[in-house]
Amino acid sequence: MELQLKKPIAFIDLETTGINIATDRIVEISILRIDPGGKKDSVTLRVNPEMPIPPESTAIHGISDDDVAYAPTFAQVARNIARMLEGCDLAGYNAGRFDVPLLAEEFLRVNVEVDLKRCRIVDVQNIFHKMEQRTLTAAYKFYCNKLLEGAHTAEADVRATHEILEAQLERYDELKNDVEFLSSFSFHNHHADFAGRIIYDENGTEVFNFGKHKGKPVEKVLREEPSYYAWMMNGEFPLYTKKVLTEIKLRAFRK
Repeated sequence: MELQLKKPIAFIDLETTGINIATDRIVEISILRIDPGGKKDSVTLRVNPEMPIPPESTAIHGISDDDVAYAPTFAQVARNIARMLEGCDLAGYNAGRFDVPLLAEEFLRVNVEVDLKRCRIVDVQNIFHKMEQRTLTAAYKFYCNKLLEGAHTAEADVRATHEILEAQLERYDELKNDVEFLSSFSFHNHHADFAGRIIYDENGTEVFNFGKHKGKPVEKVLREEPSYYAWMMNGEFPLYTKKVLTEIKLRAFRK
């Protein structure tokens, strides 16, 4: 079943140096953009992460330091990627917890303004887990009856993810063929940041979701304990989390 689209949607998949959103970097990115009407554009790029790729990561995706030694850095391709994503909703396999947050970090690191929080995100993994509880390779076999050849290469994974979502729409009557519904169904959009360090409570107030101030309003904590802001800004928190924290602090200051 083909997706019914009101605006373009971009399926993304990243291969990286590791799984730490704040410190790891992209080594390969694949984007499959689908416009209303069905037109498809895709790009797959190797990226020099400007840091060593750990052997355990190479063992998963097969990309070594030598493979990206002469590849462009993210700074060199960021604006082209941003243009491809412009005006798009986003989709991917575990995209809400990993690919989108890490991509947001990369854009912030090179000062390219892309507000990914405005995008609706469809997380195909979450749909799969809610319905069947499996992995990507098993999902591809289950929904599409195909073997995933080239697993853990960005292009193979992103194309499989797109096929799985269309197969999910075909299989489950309760899934509406509408990106807004699929985003709400599959993505935890109560996060104020991507990493979930700051979330919205039932009243729409930003509260901390970790540590000694968990559950407390961010504005109140920053007002009563100003040093907490400096501690977070100097800590190994994602850049996007720091951006949201700063926006809350400035908003409170302007009141």
